[in-house]
Amino acid sequence: MGSREERHRHHHDLVPLAALISRELKNEKMERPTVRYGSAAQSRKGEDYFFMKTDCQRVPGNPSTFFSVFGIFDGHNGSAAAIFSRDHLLNYVLDAIPRGLGRDEWLHALPRALVAGFVKTDKEFQSKGKTSGTTATFVIVDGWTVTVASVGDSRCILDAQGGGVSVLTVDHRLEENAEERERVTASGGEVGRLSIFGGTEVGPLRCWPGGLCLSRSIGDMDVGEFIVPIPYVKQVKLSSTGGRLIIASDGIWDALSSEMAAKSCRGLPADLASQLVVKEALRTRGLKDDTTCIVVDIIPPDNRVPPPPTPKKYTKLKALLFRKKSYGSANKLSMKLASVGIVEELFEEGSAMLAERLDSFGDSHSIPRMTRTCVDWEMMTPVVKRAAFLSVQFARLILHLTKESQFMLVPYSL
Repeated sequence: MGSREERHRHHHDLVPLAALISRELKNEKMERPTVRYGSAAQSRKGEDYFFMKTDCQRVPGNPSTFFSVFGIFDGHNGSAAAIFSRDHLLNYVLDAIPRGLGRDEWLHALPRALVAGFVKTDKEFQSKGKTSGTTATFVIVDGWTVTVASVGDSRCILDAQGGGVSVLTVDHRLEENAEERERVTASGGEVGRLSIFGGTEVGPLRCWPGGLCLSRSIGDMDVGEFIVPIPYVKQVKLSSTGGRLIIASDGIWDALSSEMAAKSCRGLPADLASQLVVKEALRTRGLKDDTTCIVVDIIPPDNRVPPPPTPKKYTKLKALLFRKKSYGSANKLSMKLASVGIVEELFEEGSAMLAERLDSFGDSHSIPRMTRTCVDWEMMTPVVKRAAFLSVQFARLILHLTKESQFMLVPYSL
C-alpha cells in the first residue's frame, strides 16, 4: 500500500463521474457537425407545404441527443393531405421507435420506423374521407447521418464536398419509372395516357382508375389500391467534410437538373442558396407550379462557411452520377461513392412489392390475405379496396418489423 502522498496524488488524478459525463457530452457536441438551413417558395396553386425542426431530441430533456428534420409535401387535388402529413408524420415515425435506445440502435431502427410512419399517416388521413393526396420527402439529420424517406416526385439531392451530386430519392412518376409501371400492371392496375376524342393519347402516363401520374403517395383514397404509401428509404453517413442537401418540390426539378440546382448556389449560405435555386427555376421555366426549396448545410463544427465549389475536373465521377439508374444500379452507385470516401451507405430500400417481400421472412400462411372466400373483391368500390389493401399491407409490415428487429414494436390498431 502506497504512502499518504502517493494516495493523495492518485486521488487527484481521478476524475469525478459527473465531470466525465460532462466531458463526454462536450466531446460529442464538438464532434457533431453544424447544421445551417434556409427555405424559399413561390406559390401558384397553394398546395406546397414544408416542415423544418432543428430542436428534436431522441431523449427528451437531453440536448446532446438532438437531431433535425426537414420535409416537403407537394399536395394535389387540394392541400388537406399535405397539411395533415406536415403536422403528423414526424410523431408517427417517432412513435414507431422503441424507447430507451442508444444512438446507434436508434439510427438502425429509423428506416423501418419511417416506413411505418408513412403507412400510419396514410391510413389516418384516409380515415377522414378526404380525397386529396401528397408527395412526401422527409429528411432526418442526426450528426453526420442523413436518412431520407420519400414518396412521389419531390427530390432530395446531396452535393457532397469534393464528390459531386447524388440523388437520395427515387422519382415515382410513372412516366419516368419503369419498375413502378411494372409493379402497378403486375398488381392488376392499368397504366396509360389520357385519351381524347378520336383515341389520341395525350399527357404523361397515369395509373387507372383515378388517373394519378404518381405510383406512390400519401392519401389519394379514390385512385385504387395500386398507389401505395411505402416510401423509398436511404440512409447515408457523410464524411467529416460534410455536404449540402437540396430538398425541393417538382416545381424546381421540372426546371432544373440536380447538377444545375447544386451548381447555381454553391458558395452561398443556405438561406440565400434556397432563394437563388427558386429564382433560377422561375427564370428557366416560369411559375407553372408551386415551387418550394429547402437547403441544408451539414458542415464541420469549426467551419461556419458553406462548402466551396466542387472542382470542375471530375468527368468520370460526373458520368457515374448523372446517368439514369434503376434501384439496382442506385445501390452500385452508393458503393462507388463509399469507395471514394464521400458517403457511407447504411441502408437502402426501395421496393414497394411489400406482400412478396414480407412473405420471404416467414410462413406465408401466418400473413392475412384477401381472398374471394372472405370478400367479393370485384364488387368493392375503389375506396373500400384501397382501405382493405392498406390494412393488409400494414399488418404485414408490422409482422416483418417484429421478425426483423430485436426490438418489439407495438402495432397500431387496424
